[in-house]
Amino acid sequence: MAAAGGETMMTREQLLHLFSRFSFVTSLPGRSPSPPRFRFAPHPPPIRFPLIFVPCPRVPEVKQRIADAVRDKQEAVAVTTEIQEEILREMGVDPSFGIGCLGKVNVVYKNDKDLMIKFYQFVAKEEMAIDEAELEPRELAEKLHAQQIMQEKQLNMLVEMRKYSRESQSVILGTLHKELEEANFDINASILSPEQMQEIVQK
Repeated sequence: MAAAGGETMMTREQLLHLFSRFSFVTSLPGRSPSPPRFRFAPHPPPIRFPLIFVPCPRVPEVKQRIADAVRDKQEAVAVTTEIQEEILREMGVDPSFGIGCLGKVNVVYKNDKDLMIKFYQFVAKEEMAIDEAELEPRELAEKLHAQQIMQEKQLNMLVEMRKYSRESQSVILGTLHKELEEANFDINASILSPEQMQEIVQK
């Protein structure tokens, strides 16, 4: 598996595949009929690194596992981490190495704005998968609505940010990352207004 040759970080392509695959397996209903047993559903884009074919969780099983963990008063985050480890094995990446890399994404790739956006979406997706298992239907509906509004704000922020030069975009993204860290990655801290961005660039 990867990391045996002295690598210190997963590649950008590997990370994007992990984010995409995790999002896919946690997106569909947990009690729907089992899908055909394809190794890969059509959703994730083709990847170029070699795969090791090991059992990977089917989509319905994923949400059921998280729900069962919550019902048994276990930590749901432990199950989502296990699922990420299974995807990493499927990719041929050592799970311990891969999980460790997730803790370094915001340092190694801090200037890659597109990857960082995907990373924050990945973090939010894991939180949502846990919420779906832990919250009552009404609470979940309210949170989903709030998240939709937040995503619209994030999209508007991204459109506004792309009006600046690449150098200025990196400065804005660095400031945003710092604010997220200070807020313990609270999603509400992931929005900068046009005025705030302009102020950051002018400093």
